[in-house]
Amino acid sequence: MIDITADLVRALISAQFPDWRELPVRPVDRQGWDNRTFRLGDELTVRLPSAEGYVAAVAKEDRCLPELARQLPLPVPEPVALGRPGAGYPFSWSVRRWLPGDTVEVATGVDRTRLARDLGDFLSELREAPLGRGPAAGRHSYFRGCHPSVYGDEVEAALERLADLVDVAACRAVWAEALTSAWPSPPTWFHGDVAVGNLLTTDGTLSAVIDFGSSGVGDPACDLVMAWTYFTGEERKIFREAAGLSDDAWRRARGWALWKALATMAGLSGPDAEGRQRRVLERVLEDPVVA
Repeated sequence: MIDITADLVRALISAQFPDWRELPVRPVDRQGWDNRTFRLGDELTVRLPSAEGYVAAVAKEDRCLPELARQLPLPVPEPVALGRPGAGYPFSWSVRRWLPGDTVEVATGVDRTRLARDLGDFLSELREAPLGRGPAAGRHSYFRGCHPSVYGDEVEAALERLADLVDVAACRAVWAEALTSAWPSPPTWFHGDVAVGNLLTTDGTLSAVIDFGSSGVGDPACDLVMAWTYFTGEERKIFREAAGLSDDAWRRARGWALWKALATMAGLSGPDAEGRQRRVLERVLEDPVVA
């Protein structure tokens, strides 16, 4: 992993964008795994891939976000400039407009009912956006937007590892339902990582959606997993109504949520967060959202 520091960012800015060299540089409080983000003054951010595997996602966002921004009801990161390798940093990087707000992950006073409705509305609008130069779902989107069966081997491996810890039969039943349908319509835009860390709130309401690195065009079912990872009870129903989509899409979405919970608990996908993912798994097994 590359050591990406404020000094490195200052050197890159000074060499490539001298008009901004006097602006202060400071890291944001909560960093992602794929990229490192720094504030540049009060109105800009600098986003640098942490490894070669994440470079294509930044380039994709820079290409597609300007087009999406004109179609969506909420702000999304707006690219301002594209930086080149330099100062010992080997990848392209991006300068974007700063979007104020706290992530849902850390915000207090979130109006969860309104968030369910507003997020569902946003996803509906995203599906209506012209495809433009949006890339077809695949490896670049970590196969979000594809059929959930792409992770069938991981589900089976996770169930073997967790056989004494989870209800294997119930998990298999949910997974089997997820595999009984496929997206029957033309591909649409999907975000690919709708999660509490990628939703910004201001005064308790949804104010922006960030991190489109896993986005693309394909089956939008993957964007519905917040129904189990965050929302509860009546909130799920409101989210379901606002987001729309058929019962089959929601069954595939439930499969996506099941896969992520199992794979994370089994140590197959991302950092282990067993306690949180166990709660997600309980919701997945208890509440199908659809009848």
